[in-house]
Amino acid sequence: MGNATLNEASKAKNDEFYTQISDIERECGHYKRHFEDKIIFCNCDDPDTSGFWRYFHINFALLGLKKLVSTHFVYADMFSPGDTYKMVYEGGSDADFTIGTKTALKNNGDFRSAECIEILKEADIVITNPPFSLFSEYAAQLMEYEKQFLIIGHQNAITYKDVFKLIKDNKIWFGYNNFDSSRFIMPDYYDITKSKYAYEKNGVKYGRVSGLRWYTNFDHNKRHESLLLYKKYTPAEYPKYDNFDAINIDKTTDIPQDYSGVMGVPVTFFDKHSPEQFEIIGNLGCYAPDGYSLISALYLDNHKVYKRIAIRKSHEH
Repeated sequence: MGNATLNEASKAKNDEFYTQISDIERECGHYKRHFEDKIIFCNCDDPDTSGFWRYFHINFALLGLKKLVSTHFVYADMFSPGDTYKMVYEGGSDADFTIGTKTALKNNGDFRSAECIEILKEADIVITNPPFSLFSEYAAQLMEYEKQFLIIGHQNAITYKDVFKLIKDNKIWFGYNNFDSSRFIMPDYYDITKSKYAYEKNGVKYGRVSGLRWYTNFDHNKRHESLLLYKKYTPAEYPKYDNFDAINIDKTTDIPQDYSGVMGVPVTFFDKHSPEQFEIIGNLGCYAPDGYSLISALYLDNHKVYKRIAIRKSHEH
């Protein structure tokens, strides 16, 4: 599903993209030590369709979980009643993911509702695919209640004003894997004729969604691996911006090994970012200056440049 379709989904608040269990397993395998004796809350997940619910239910004993909780959301006003519920599983029949204690919710299951926040308070870890259109608000809630998390969002969320603050302050970062152009299961009501990236196979509707990433505050080895730099700095190859004192870099692999000043790198830099190797200075080409967003528009040779992240080498390097 291309960016145009994602934008349409955002505007329509149609954020139901179901993560495949294979993608969940590939990422969660790197955090198994964090799950033991923990309550995991999947607060954007219908247990009937959620790969997250199925993965943690099937692997409940193997991961040593204490409790698994999921809340089902329906599209209605946040405070309206509906056919919504909470499902809780505490072990005993891991292979049958339909087993759990089902309790009706008073409202529509929105993660912002008071009853879902009360469930959140009791949880240790939140793992889910939250609504793309509400990513900033969702991340802010996790910070407010000091939860550990592993969630999915678009890579461009890095440049959102509030999310970038969390990135810069080292409170959130990318997970171990990225999705490249991954397949997501679409809801039954989705009209696949709306996008050339959507199709149906064996009665299941799929859409290809590009640019998605795992976001987390779980530490992992990959984020401490230094990027191998091989290029040398020359003024001709690395010109400075017209209106900001930093050199332009179009590809993360082109970062020069011998430059100590400020550099503007693409947002895909975060796939390779190690906090020990580089310091994040701010956002370039996003919003008005606020201490994090350093300039609202960025130009090189009188041409506007797409969003960049300002970085420089850490003192250790």
